[in-house]
Amino acid sequence: MLKYYFRLAWSSIRRNPLLTMLMIGAIALGIGVSMTTLTLYYVMSSNPLPFKSEQVYAVQLDAWDPEEPYYDDDSPPPQLTYGDAAAMMRSDIPTYQATMISRGFSVKTDQPEARPQRVSGRATYGDFFAMFDVPFAYGTGWDRAADDAAERVVVLSKDANEKFFGGTNSVGEVIYMDEQPFRVVGVLASWRPVTRFYDLNTGAFNDPEDVYVPFLVPISLEYGAFGNTNCWKPENIESYEQFLQSECIWVQHWAQLDSAAQKAEFLAFMDGYAAEQNALGRFARPRNNRLSTVTEWLDAREVVSADNTLLVVLSFMFLLICLLNTVGLMLAKFINRAPLVGVRRALGASRLDVISQHAVEVLIVGIGGGLVGLCFAYLGLLAVRSWYEGYEYLAKLDVTMMLVAIALAISAALLAGLYPTWRISRIQPAVHLKTQ
Repeated sequence: MLKYYFRLAWSSIRRNPLLTMLMIGAIALGIGVSMTTLTLYYVMSSNPLPFKSEQVYAVQLDAWDPEEPYYDDDSPPPQLTYGDAAAMMRSDIPTYQATMISRGFSVKTDQPEARPQRVSGRATYGDFFAMFDVPFAYGTGWDRAADDAAERVVVLSKDANEKFFGGTNSVGEVIYMDEQPFRVVGVLASWRPVTRFYDLNTGAFNDPEDVYVPFLVPISLEYGAFGNTNCWKPENIESYEQFLQSECIWVQHWAQLDSAAQKAEFLAFMDGYAAEQNALGRFARPRNNRLSTVTEWLDAREVVSADNTLLVVLSFMFLLICLLNTVGLMLAKFINRAPLVGVRRALGASRLDVISQHAVEVLIVGIGGGLVGLCFAYLGLLAVRSWYEGYEYLAKLDVTMMLVAIALAISAALLAGLYPTWRISRIQPAVHLKTQ
């Protein structure tokens, strides 16, 4: 019987292809717009560290202005002073922990024809790679001895290794960063978290850095950080050492704490440190130190803003408008077929048979609308990628979103077809037989 209904539906579509195309187009347009915004929202809000995001924490210490909080909601600053971060690194409680800053470098190899190239870099501790599950293609990161000695070692990203060494195993090679020699100890495999959650200062959706060096290397070279440096009180800073000892916040600190007991112990360590500093005249604000998981951190920093959510809502409202137009088109098409339905009913077809026949036609329209809508969504994402730099990685349809688009189109078509199908099933056969 289902095969028969498909044959009837296909005959109906062929009899009036223009009206069918209008219905498919209306659904496809709504699906295209809604899936474009929904895909961006889905990717942007995805968990960037799915297997351990509840064990990795952003560390916040509230050493800010006692007269005014850093944020209006009274949450502590997102970064630490150099001295406070150094104190956190002295704890042996976390499984892994790392202080870090963003820093650019001018890089060249020792090839005579090589020219210096500016690349993005991150100065961090060796625990960075294990804590954030960063994969390696060659070699590995550095150890704590290299951290403490500020050794001139470097880990290259996959792209940087392609650029400087053609993608070969470059472990043991030497590159020159700001004219300083650095020995390559590792090369990353492809690594591109959805958001650069560990440092939101220079763009939440920017690519990860090209090179990674021990945190104390730029400190020994008296480098500052790329990104935000905020100070809450005037200080007489005339040297780099005075800057390191100042109340300016400019470094990020993350820690992996694998159990509730470990988290409680480290938070107690943070509070104890704050109490010690309070006795020295610092940390004058009410105690407000925090450990935020990756997801809590992204929510607090509003990486996916309310504007993105509103845009998704508006796009689905547009889909609803498209469905209302589809309802009108379906109703016109089905009512125009009333005499044929009347004959079928007179020959013994039940109302359920009529509903099933038209539901199959609605299903075909929904599938067609979903497939065409996927094409519209693809074009919409292409437009986003061309208009907004940094969205190339986000504006992509994956299998999940494709299945969602098809399911949404079918559901939307069935919803739009409810009233027209019910209406055609309620016709009285006698009325139409008398008019023939």
